[in-house]
Amino acid sequence: MKKLISALLLLVTPVAAFASSGVHLDSADIDLNNKAAAQRGAKYFVNYCQGCHGLSYQRYERMAADLGLSKKEVMDNLVFTGAKFGQTMKNAMPKADAEKWFGTAPPDLSLIVRAKKGGADWLYTYLRSFYLDPSRPFGVNNHVFKDVGMPNVLWELQGLQIAKYRTEKDDSGHEHEVFEGFERVKPGKMSPEEFDAMVRDLTSFLAYVSEPAQLKRKSMGIWVIGFLLIFSILAYFLKKEYWKDVH
Repeated sequence: MKKLISALLLLVTPVAAFASSGVHLDSADIDLNNKAAAQRGAKYFVNYCQGCHGLSYQRYERMAADLGLSKKEVMDNLVFTGAKFGQTMKNAMPKADAEKWFGTAPPDLSLIVRAKKGGADWLYTYLRSFYLDPSRPFGVNNHVFKDVGMPNVLWELQGLQIAKYRTEKDDSGHEHEVFEGFERVKPGKMSPEEFDAMVRDLTSFLAYVSEPAQLKRKSMGIWVIGFLLIFSILAYFLKKEYWKDVH
């Protein structure tokens, strides 16, 4: 029994820790029906993310069909790894080199939106929450994912920012830091509004990759619910017809 309780506590701890961290997640406000946004997100992914992270469950061919892209558009603009049209979107970095440089291989992002509590909102907030931290190996930390081992690959677009905290005392007199926000100390190639829009497009693409069939599933669900409603009405009147002599 003690072993069972310990195992359950280990499963609950990460969720509890996340819930108690008090990290506010900004709304990604993505529209999965906006194929243009997902197309732009695919462009940002292959240019800034695919060097380290792969999408081992997503094929270029499937992406093209779902997002309204031709084979030529995909091969000319979105394939830089020598992959074929029917292959999956693997990263360009050998696993052995990744483990040597980063200590561990960067994770596959095929299911990142579904895997994280908060989903698209978590990813959208995370990508915008890197800040300067000289104590970290890559000189940056992340407000959403503390002590993350990933460098801020989007810094040229976003610029550099610092995190601002203030010290408060709780009812017991213990001091703790409260996050106030970010302050940009070096501008990037994009304005803050442009960068947020770019991250939203990237998040939209990865939300699509996490479940490519969801658009079809949701559209089909409307027809299924409509069918069930109509069938229920017909079944009700059929039941009344069969039982009218009994009642």
